Amino acid sequence: MDSLTQIALGAAVGTAVLGRKAGARAALWGAVFGSLPDLDVLMSYGDPVRDFTFHRAESHSLFWLTVVSPFLAALPARVHRTAGAGFRGWWLLAWLALVTHPLLDAFTVYGTQLLLPFSDYPVGIGSMFIVDPLYTLPLIIGVLAAMRLRRRDPDRALRWNAAGLALSTVYLGWSVAAQAHVEGVVNRALAAGPLATSRVLVTPAPFNTLLWRVVVMDVDGYQEGFHSLFDDDPQVALVRHRSDATLLAPLQDDWTVRRLAWFSKGFYGVSSATDTQVAKGSASTLGQLLGLVDTAAAADTLAAPGGTPVVMTDLRMGQTPWFVFAFVVAEHAEGQVRAVPPRQVPAERPPPGALPLLWRRIWDTSG
Repeated sequence: MDSLTQIALGAAVGTAVLGRKAGARAALWGAVFGSLPDLDVLMSYGDPVRDFTFHRAESHSLFWLTVVSPFLAALPARVHRTAGAGFRGWWLLAWLALVTHPLLDAFTVYGTQLLLPFSDYPVGIGSMFIVDPLYTLPLIIGVLAAMRLRRRDPDRALRWNAAGLALSTVYLGWSVAAQAHVEGVVNRALAAGPLATSRVLVTPAPFNTLLWRVVVMDVDGYQEGFHSLFDDDPQVALVRHRSDATLLAPLQDDWTVRRLAWFSKGFYGVSSATDTQVAKGSASTLGQLLGLVDTAAAADTLAAPGGTPVVMTDLRMGQTPWFVFAFVVAEHAEGQVRAVPPRQVPAERPPPGALPLLWRRIWDTSG
């Protein structure tokens, strides 16, 4: 999830654990600990594909966060020795603020490696968009109310905070139920056709859980559409898009290709174009924060004297033709494909009118 949401969740958790004893300091340290896992964006793993697929790895592991939690808790326990909260209380606060971060991230589609070092499987339930105000606002309101009321009515302050946490948690459960409903609609619609056994991805459209994006993998491409919870028609209108996976046939043993296919869980597209643009950095590291990753309009066109760039696109995040993560992995020339050092294709930003169209699609019951 986005940084503001993780800060709000950490602050709410801190308030719930030590708000009565430590007051605003509990919220502050909860926000700090809740933000720490995302500091892995400051690291570079060597190339854009490694940066992309190793984000949310060890820093989001429940095991490793549990290991470091007592060491992190020692700092506020020492600084606030007179606050009335002992080391165990700060330890519990640190642990809960740390582990709730990756647990929440796992509800997005990106992929969070929760179980390292025992398994590197990237958990991605995909029921939440990375930014969803209906999840974040209850947390913010609850924490702000708790801070305002903490001196004159501590019990009421904690109830406000608990209510914010409860509402956000219920909303998470709602997102999973809504996703399961749409998956059922899609699977029933495909059951009698040639795509009955195809892989299906259902993720929410931006900022809501009422409109859902559907991706169905085809033999030589993928089909994409939207389904609103208010749609009357049980059929899902899908638009087919071509993907030339045969370009990757000579690269089945290439680490970059295999890694992207694994991380995207098979939901990837393959294309080749002479005018492919590349970013100056990696969108998963500090380079993005420093502005080194250009928008598509500002990026340089890849000079490929040896052939035409071959691009792998993660179909899970974004929508056609605006995807967040795509990488040049090879060059195609004279009937041959050879691997090249990976370069990131900058994200295409949707036009300003795209969001209003999605909003209107929620209420368009014709499907």
